[in-house]
Amino acid sequence: MAQLEIRNVTRRFGDFVAVDDISLGIEAGEFFTLLGPSGCGKTTILRMIAGFDLPDAGQILLDGKDLAGTPPEQRPVRTVFQNYALFPHMTVAQNIAFPLRMARIPQNEIHQRTGETLEHMRLTDKAEHYPRELSGGQQQRVALGRALVSRPRVLLLDEPLAALDAKLREEMQLELINLQRDVGITFIFVTHAQGEALALSHRIAVLRSGRIEQVDEPSRIYGFPRSRFVADFIGNINMLDAAVLETAHGHSRLAISGLGEITAPPVSGLTAGARGAFAIRPEQVRIGTRSEVTELKNHFPGEVRNLLYSGDVTVYKVQLVGGQMLEALLPNSAPGRAELFEVGDAVRVGWRHDAGVFLHE
Repeated sequence: MAQLEIRNVTRRFGDFVAVDDISLGIEAGEFFTLLGPSGCGKTTILRMIAGFDLPDAGQILLDGKDLAGTPPEQRPVRTVFQNYALFPHMTVAQNIAFPLRMARIPQNEIHQRTGETLEHMRLTDKAEHYPRELSGGQQQRVALGRALVSRPRVLLLDEPLAALDAKLREEMQLELINLQRDVGITFIFVTHAQGEALALSHRIAVLRSGRIEQVDEPSRIYGFPRSRFVADFIGNINMLDAAVLETAHGHSRLAISGLGEITAPPVSGLTAGARGAFAIRPEQVRIGTRSEVTELKNHFPGEVRNLLYSGDVTVYKVQLVGGQMLEALLPNSAPGRAELFEVGDAVRVGWRHDAGVFLHE
């Protein structure tokens, strides 16, 4: 049995259905992420787990016990908010100790657990500082320490990295991974940032309009999306209109609109004539001269229409003979060379027979 079970939960706000008959199972010790665009229902789910909001239908069970009727302060669940919600008039130590004082824990135990948490969060030397005297990363560690000091069964994180700059955000991602591994409790993380979800999570639930599109490990969410929405929402991807010509053991043949036939990974459960899209990531597309690409099973001529140099890589937008635009990513690994091709260059693009995925309509 999963530690946390969400069974057929629905939440409405007037005529708007924020969460639409969702079911999820989250395992003990898992770093689980709810990912999706604004308004998809992810924060509403988090609030219902915390007890700040109640479902209109369905159940939320923790360790097999229905949480209905259990007020937020009595649930073994704590939340870290995007703005941290630290008390400005309290020191770091007082902020961390606050939940223990509210629970009327004996003073000697408060002192001991606060000290342990300060040490664990690397804040011992900041114990007497106030939040305004701390950096953004330190403030976040205080918020995490305050949530963890009461030893919850589940920690909820509502976009806690959103307010940080890019470099600090990356550092805090590593800290969160290490912290979750060290404390061993279940983290449920809400974000709309795809890269963040891929980097942090054991599993991800991708949400759209109050429903779950896909639940899977990050590598499968990225490499094997099950819908056009998931494919398009997670990272950059090329999508070409396609129809199934043949399905065989180990491969399939697809007809790409305006381009011709390609060989693709096997398509399960579909017969010839099924329509959809062939989706392939830019890093799976090789760009080069004719001799550099023609050994690949799928290759087509095109012209460079645009390029974006990003330091470590260059992304090329190539117009194919059928008029389709395809993105190809080329690492800038050759010393002293920033660009390999220019706008207007005739090139050839290609990809392996086992790259990409067919998405049924």
